[in-house]
Amino acid sequence: MSNAVDRLLNRARELLSGARGIRRNVIDPVFKRVALITPSDVNVVNYPRRPVEVFNPAAVLNGDELLIFPRIIFDYLNYVSSIGLIRLRVSDLINGVLTKPIEARLIMWPRELWEFRGCEDPRVIKYGDGYLMLYTGWGYYLTGDELKPRAHQALAVLNSGFEVTGRGFFRIRTINNDYYTPDFWKDSAFIRVNGDSALMLTRPNINGIEVGWVGYADLRDLTVSEDSMKPILPFEDFEFKVGWSTNAVELSKGEYLVGWHGVVKDDYSYRNGLAVINDDGELIAISNYLLASGGLVEEYGDRPRVVFGDGLVKYGEWLMWVGGVSDYAVGVYLTNINKALNSIKYIKKS
Repeated sequence: MSNAVDRLLNRARELLSGARGIRRNVIDPVFKRVALITPSDVNVVNYPRRPVEVFNPAAVLNGDELLIFPRIIFDYLNYVSSIGLIRLRVSDLINGVLTKPIEARLIMWPRELWEFRGCEDPRVIKYGDGYLMLYTGWGYYLTGDELKPRAHQALAVLNSGFEVTGRGFFRIRTINNDYYTPDFWKDSAFIRVNGDSALMLTRPNINGIEVGWVGYADLRDLTVSEDSMKPILPFEDFEFKVGWSTNAVELSKGEYLVGWHGVVKDDYSYRNGLAVINDDGELIAISNYLLASGGLVEEYGDRPRVVFGDGLVKYGEWLMWVGGVSDYAVGVYLTNINKALNSIKYIKKS
């Protein structure tokens, strides 16, 4: 197993030694917040408790309906997360209309040892008659008689009624056909899915290094092949780490728009930008920061100075980013798609 870790670690170090310097520590605030959903706004109809946190939501467009999948927490003792479903009209949000209270229902909650401490931070895509949900299963694994914590990169399959028909977590299949599961693996998104094969953006922690990767996943046995894994998104000198934030939005044939986040050293904030990935999994364009917290409502929460957007949708001329606000609320952010694309610079190949 150590050989696989060493090989992946060498790839990450090679990326960091040669691919940095393409972004600057500046914010171009092209997104405007058009709605804020706080826990007191949300009525969970199929569970008897009131939420204390509603944040970090996935989002999927279904005609004029925006499906929002927030991470929901009902306690401060263990901070155990579930995933809910909120249905809103996207045209209302664009026009600044948000009728409260907002109805939600739980569709995912911890059921397995490996997600015992929570189902977190989903990214959702529509697939066939149902949906595929990537999420973090924060739980345990058993070694002998000892439980050890681990953040698992998980996948849930949902039918058209949003019932979970299957769930499990990914492992890395090494070149020797062994298996390696990082102890901290999350922040993934599907670029495209063809049958049981998926081109997948992901962010495993490899010996403390957290950069953005791409690789091919087998959805039958929930593995990502080590041989296919390539680091493509480095953190910059002014960041602790980076990760993928959102689902991918197809811009044109063979080009996909995806959100990413960086954790900034000077104020420990989470800031967000956009990137373009091609059909071969190459990073071909990227922005500086386009979305960051500002003002009391966004800067102060259970984890201050965070906007963490898991949902990205394109609706006509609009690009909508649905994100968690300082680990307590959901913010809906909007910009013109052309304005967003004008903030992205294509990367010159050497």
